[in-house]
Amino acid sequence: MPEAIEEVREAKVPFQIIEVEGPSMVPTLYPGDWMLVQHGARVRPGDVVVLRHPFQQDLLVVKRAAERRDGGWWVLGDNAAAGGDSTVYGVVPDELVLAKVRGRLRRRKPWAEGEGQRSVTAVVAWLLSAVRPVGPVLSGRPGRSASRRLRAR
Repeated sequence: MPEAIEEVREAKVPFQIIEVEGPSMVPTLYPGDWMLVQHGARVRPGDVVVLRHPFQQDLLVVKRAAERRDGGWWVLGDNAAAGGDSTVYGVVPDELVLAKVRGRLRRRKPWAEGEGQRSVTAVVAWLLSAVRPVGPVLSGRPGRSASRRLRAR
């Protein structure tokens, strides 16, 4: 199932922040994460992009631009079990690719009942793990984004 996201402005501003809905880009992006997207950026293989669904153009989806093919981009979700990518609808024309994802902010988990305030150390640790660039797939392995590589260090 493709993931719906908030409406993306049509390149009136160079950058925009939007929220992820749906599991197709897990582990790179989780539902509830916020993405920083750049309109008009050059797309390269491995980049995460926001695009209009080829069959439902009022639906916006987030996928990885896997490779350039005749007629546009072959896009895939990082979570193959979620489906809803080029294996279903084929090549996505260039005019349907709206923006490139530059980074993500992972939401904080809600506090447990009665936990009270979190320590400064806990907030800083969350901040260091939550803000990450979203880059191309590394070493040809799906789901191996730059943000995942940075978390592993």
